Amino acid sequence: MRRGIVILLAMLAVLLVVPLIIPIPPLRDTVPPRELADPDSQFVSVRGLDVHYKVAGEGEPVLLLLHGFGASVYSWRDVIEPLGQEGLVVAYDRPAFGLTSRPLRGEWTHGNPYSPEAAADLAVGLMDALGVERAVLVGHSAGGATAIQTALRHPERVQALILVAPAVYQGGAPTGIQPFLRLPQVRRLGPLLVRWLLPRLGTQGVLTAWYDPEQVTDEVLEGYERPLRAENWDRALWELTLASRPVDVTRLPEIAAPTLIITGDSDAVVPPEDSQRLADDLPQAELVVIRQTGHLPQEERPDLFLDAVVAFLRGLE
Repeated sequence: MRRGIVILLAMLAVLLVVPLIIPIPPLRDTVPPRELADPDSQFVSVRGLDVHYKVAGEGEPVLLLLHGFGASVYSWRDVIEPLGQEGLVVAYDRPAFGLTSRPLRGEWTHGNPYSPEAAADLAVGLMDALGVERAVLVGHSAGGATAIQTALRHPERVQALILVAPAVYQGGAPTGIQPFLRLPQVRRLGPLLVRWLLPRLGTQGVLTAWYDPEQVTDEVLEGYERPLRAENWDRALWELTLASRPVDVTRLPEIAAPTLIITGDSDAVVPPEDSQRLADDLPQAELVVIRQTGHLPQEERPDLFLDAVVAFLRGLE
């Protein structure tokens, strides 16, 4: 009996101590994000972050494009220029993604930059930096959740919302698992888990998001994988995981901004039923369903996506 207890305690000690002493090797072949920039890339300092963004068009309305989880400004590549015919379009990389800088703990100057509140404040901070008073927020998937957070936190800055396959009723680490994620052992090994998991799930995730995965080219996959060459991508993504929380859906009726919701009828990531539910929960929402389309309407069916968005924008006028 005593021997069994000793063995059990020894195993417990191993589980508690080993994760704290396992060496965490640095990422290989990563570079500062600016070294991965395109010729049309721009950067601006906002709330302690070096924010990567691209622009098209000019004038009003101003559209602020917020990409989804694991994506970047790349996901708007087919629609940013056409939307620029309607006004000024600004697409930017949200914290932990793309080519926006990824500060680590101890480098944060405005609190945790990966929290939902910081994400909303960053959207408005970017608007301030560019001299934009009000904008139409176009949020895809998790970017849709950030758009809603921004409308709740800064309603006076949001002219309207366009939510594309918005991840509102799902997303964010479940509340019950957060204490486990914050254990020192788990927190230390988290970046290793992210390094192992994301590259393996990334390609499959893109294929799952498309209605017809055979249309996904090597060029598209490379566009999604490119930011994984940016330094500290693993630690930043882990910090985002630790800080994430679901949207408080009880506050949805507070949003007075006109809203367009776009979903694909075959979305395997955010079910179309969730988009219908959101349209019912928001006071001024209309829903457009695009047939034979998955989770990425702006990439799979940019023509129909643009038709819906342009009609909505002209209705605002």
